[in-house]
Amino acid sequence: MGRSILSHFFVLSNTYPRSISSLPCGVHLSKCLSRTGAVQQQRRVRPGENFRCLCSVAVSEPSTSATSSSSVKKRIVSGVQPTGSIHLGNYLGAIKNWIDLQNTYETLFFIVDLHAITLPYETQQLSKATKDTAALYLACGVDSSKASVFVQSHVRAHVELMWLLSSATPIGWLNRMIQFKEKSRKAGDDNVGVALLTYPVLMASDILLYQSDLVPVGEDQKQHLELTRELAERVNYLYGGRKWKKLGGRGGAIFKVPEPLIPPTGARVMSLTDGLSKMSKSAPSDQSRINLLDPKDVISNKIKRCKTDSFPGLEFDNPERPECNNLLSIYQLVTSKTKQEVVEECQDMNWGTFKTLLTDALVDHLHPIQTRYAEIMSDTAYLDNILAEGASKATAIADATLSNVYQAMGFLRR
Repeated sequence: MGRSILSHFFVLSNTYPRSISSLPCGVHLSKCLSRTGAVQQQRRVRPGENFRCLCSVAVSEPSTSATSSSSVKKRIVSGVQPTGSIHLGNYLGAIKNWIDLQNTYETLFFIVDLHAITLPYETQQLSKATKDTAALYLACGVDSSKASVFVQSHVRAHVELMWLLSSATPIGWLNRMIQFKEKSRKAGDDNVGVALLTYPVLMASDILLYQSDLVPVGEDQKQHLELTRELAERVNYLYGGRKWKKLGGRGGAIFKVPEPLIPPTGARVMSLTDGLSKMSKSAPSDQSRINLLDPKDVISNKIKRCKTDSFPGLEFDNPERPECNNLLSIYQLVTSKTKQEVVEECQDMNWGTFKTLLTDALVDHLHPIQTRYAEIMSDTAYLDNILAEGASKATAIADATLSNVYQAMGFLRR
């Protein structure tokens, strides 16, 4: 299983390239079209001109009764890549937060397998890793009666909308993506596919396809959600409103402009070997992360060997002690204690005592997840049915959006 998205997702997620992060506040199209390369009032703005809007005004949304009714839940989408092993960072930074979100929002959680092929991967492992990731979603507490759980490639509208959005995406917007620059520099141009450059457009498709109100975000996805918002505003301007209505459509905005949803804690779990780097699936050393399916002895060994410091006592938020802050934060999250409770319990401990405490807390927290995962994987029909049902629900939403986009862009109706 693997690199997280959206999470993304999509993801959020805690790892490259998936999981999406914080943004400036919502902006109204008519106020800030200079970000989109469209026309603001009567003035022509240079395509790709970029500035950071810090205003706080209304966000354009499709004019439907569902979005204005207080009885209708807002919609959230998120996902994780099925490459590598899902680790504590993915779980605490994204998946664990989904459990609370599914009780409050309409939620769609998917396995972003299309994103998993942007870098070299094992074709024989992709299918298995996809099912493993879905099983871990459920084992962690995602409830298929509350949330739609599905595989990205099982809803073909993702790819169709990506192509339509690509026609409206200035190449300059993609060239400025930091993660593309970093990955292409490391791998070399001859080893980097076009998909690595264009996957932010697929990510935008993943979000806009479902008229998402909110997207759980991580710091590494800040740019990508901003691009999604800019692209939604650009398409709304180019093809929405009266132009769409003249073609027989509803008129108004084609896409909702999604807002970021930033979790209060745990959005950025750090490596066990470097407190200044994220816990990541792509890190070469498995010692740097706790995988959700690590057995007790492996967890114990990783915590014993994790990087610490020589300062006396333990404390949060000391910039000179990033590893200490990270390990205390992990302990706080897996025990559901308050920060003050952790301080009072651990401030006078030495590292040996605390590492034993942290190991026990991790094992206790992960054991039920591992047990439930084994049960789900032993009944493949159960998992297949959940994924099929989730894809069916997602397709109904996605196809409605896609139909509107085709109409607004002037295609001959089917």
